[in-house]
Amino acid sequence: MSALVRPRDGRWIGGVCAGLARRFGISANAMRAIFVVSCLLPGPQFLVYIALWVLLPNEKSSSAAAW
Repeated sequence: MSALVRPRDGRWIGGVCAGLARRFGISANAMRAIFVVSCLLPGPQFLVYIALWVLLPNEKSSSAAAW
């Protein structure tokens, strides 16, 4: 499994679902669908998404990794 970061490519809004999908080895669209369906259930899903958006680091670019 890869590190939990928000990727630079494949983002829609904040990259949280794309990062989670990459971490767990599933499609980003499948993770987005899971998130949308989970929002229909009671709970703080949207707040967790915002917290992950703030807390997860951006993926380092390839040019920055060379330094």
